[in-house]
Amino acid sequence: MARIPFIAGNWKMNCTISEAVSLVEGIKALISDITPEQVEVAVCPPFTALHRVGQLIEGTNIRLGAQDVFWKDKGAYTGQVSPIMLKDVGCTYVIIGHSERRGRFGVPDPEMGDDLLKLFGDNDATVNRKIIAALSHGLKPIVCVGETLSERENGLTDDIVRRQVLGALNSIPAEQVESITFAYEPVWAIGTGNVCDAQEANRVIGMIRNIIGELYGAEVAERTRIQYGGSVTPENIGELALQPEIDGALVGGASLRPDSFAAIVRTTMEAKRGSS
Repeated sequence: MARIPFIAGNWKMNCTISEAVSLVEGIKALISDITPEQVEVAVCPPFTALHRVGQLIEGTNIRLGAQDVFWKDKGAYTGQVSPIMLKDVGCTYVIIGHSERRGRFGVPDPEMGDDLLKLFGDNDATVNRKIIAALSHGLKPIVCVGETLSERENGLTDDIVRRQVLGALNSIPAEQVESITFAYEPVWAIGTGNVCDAQEANRVIGMIRNIIGELYGAEVAERTRIQYGGSVTPENIGELALQPEIDGALVGGASLRPDSFAAIVRTTMEAKRGSS
């Protein structure tokens, strides 16, 4: 069974509500002819813009996603956002375990020492809790995994990614796995302009699929979508999308420009159509 490619735009800490309106209206106009059966598309604005963006994409071919979630439904957790709240605002997807939420940055702020990095507290255990909470409320997680530059230089890529995938899937039943999208995001490629070689990205994503197969069987693994993320642009998405294991992209900076994001969506559709 062919997997439908999936392009998600992570807007990160960008866009006031008025800027978000302009951005999503531009994206809508440029991809209105593309159906979810050709390419599934989601945008992930900051929390403050979720409601307004959700209103503007209701009934369109674009899904709404959030950038994080907490694992409790309600309570004395100041500053957190629950899965119930995300469902209420219209979210279908939620990004979980992004390296920036784990305190692992592609381009670190030189003023951000260890004490400040503790603000970004996600680890394998919290990622797992968030996935379980999201799934329990019908949200579809986009689960990010990936190694830092030093980890890659020390030959630890496969070990780090395996550990993160196994941690994410702890206690997740097989019937829920196909609701999860994995995103392989090598930390050293995020925000740096240094995209991972397409064949190497395909190799690592193939490894992730094999791990899922070890846990749940080949059929579940073949149905699970796995994106690439890290300095994705209209210029490099074509080669990435041609790789058989790569099912789309989690797009950062290029998702803030309607023409660039639309070009990534359209090129992915054409590449997958040509390779099928």
